Amino acid sequence: MKLTVIGCWGGYPARDGATSSYLLEKNNFSLLIDAGSGSLSKLQNYRDVSELDAVILSHYHHDHIADIGVLQYAKLIQFYVKNSDSVLPIYGHTKDLEEFESLSHEYTKGMPYDPEQELKIGPFTIQFLETVHPVPCYGMRITDGESVIVYTADSSYKDEWKDFAENADLLITDCNYYAGQDGSKAGHMNSEEGAKIAKNAGVKTLVLSHLPQFGNLDQLVEEAKQYYHGTIRLAEEGMVWQS
Repeated sequence: MKLTVIGCWGGYPARDGATSSYLLEKNNFSLLIDAGSGSLSKLQNYRDVSELDAVILSHYHHDHIADIGVLQYAKLIQFYVKNSDSVLPIYGHTKDLEEFESLSHEYTKGMPYDPEQELKIGPFTIQFLETVHPVPCYGMRITDGESVIVYTADSSYKDEWKDFAENADLLITDCNYYAGQDGSKAGHMNSEEGAKIAKNAGVKTLVLSHLPQFGNLDQLVEEAKQYYHGTIRLAEEGMVWQS
């Protein structure tokens, strides 16, 4: 599995940046996980829009889905310019039916996932965990049968993350706050909480993402090191992890 960080900011993109979005690839299959603001532009540094095989969304806040509309326009333009009539599946939950139905367009189709069941997309098998967030949101445990990636999406801390992330090769955590700051009302975690999940779950690599627009971001890594002694990386656009 190869994962490329397309966007890593929380809330809104920093200058020349993008909010939450990750490209997961194996055996020429490309899965886009979330499609935040600016992500479609950044994605094209690594893959053409026509090369996407599927998209999956954790929830429907704008910093995770803002570029779905422009992705739909891109697919429509490809039809007119390249006569490409392939339909892109976009997987989402149905707890917000209006948002789910908006995933279908001329050349995209909303595909419902049941968070109580495993989902198979291409070479990937995905399990879900409902997060602690103001709207229905689902973290993901993704495997290709060899390696495991866990993505918390947006969530404040909950004990269930330990078992859900157990022995993961890569854990991507919400890190919207610095140690000592309480992000629970907004449904987010700080550097200490993400690091404790990584430690307790015994993961191999921790990536801090959904980053704040304030403070010294390198401080997040230093704070996390106080609790987790494995590999820690600060998410940045274009960063690659490969198993």
